[in-house]
Parts: sequence; C-alpha cells; structure tokens
Amino acid sequence: MAWLDDLKMLLSIDNDDSESISQLNIYLRIAEQKVLNRLYPFNSDNEIVPKKYEHKVLEIAQYLYLRRGSEGETAHSENGVSRSYEDADIPKSMLAEITPMVGVVQ
Repeated sequence: MAWLDDLKMLLSIDNDDSESISQLNIYLRIAEQKVLNRLYPFNSDNEIVPKKYEHKVLEIAQYLYLRRGSEGETAHSENGVSRSYEDADIPKSMLAEITPMVGVVQ
C-alpha cells in the first residue's frame, strides 16, 4: 500500500521496526474508515477512498500515531509546553473539508 510507505516516510520509521509498521497499518485502516464514514454517512457499501481524499487518510493516521499515549487529553502543561485536543476522537477540523455524499432514498 502506497499509504504505508508515505506514512513511514512522514514519521521517519524504519522498515525494520515491525511493531511500528503493524501499528501504522492499524492507524491507516482506522483513518480510512473515518474518511469513508464522513464521506458516505448513509451508505456503508463504499470501501474505496476517492483520490481527492487520500491525503486525509494520511493526515489522520499520522495524527493518531503521534497522539499515542495521550489519547483524549484535553489539557496538559509541563515546562512551558501546553497540549490540548479538540475531543477524544479525530478533530472535527480534520474532517471538515470532506463533503458528505448524499443521494435519493429508493
């Protein structure tokens, strides 16, 4: 999967780190499903992310990977460094540019 290679490069992960690569695959599947759920809110039959939104899968997977160990954190300050997250899930701002597809109920 090209997404995996791109994500490894973004995160500077070596091919020899099989545990991290396994985690990346899981995060990519989660990210892909989040994009599909947003894109097709009333139809779970679609399983392919359109090319237009492939970058979102990478962004979300990277976000999830970098947040490991601090999931759901709403505020944190230590030595002048502050962290907070929009919510415990994917931030709404990351999904905002995905336009949900709608159709006619038959």
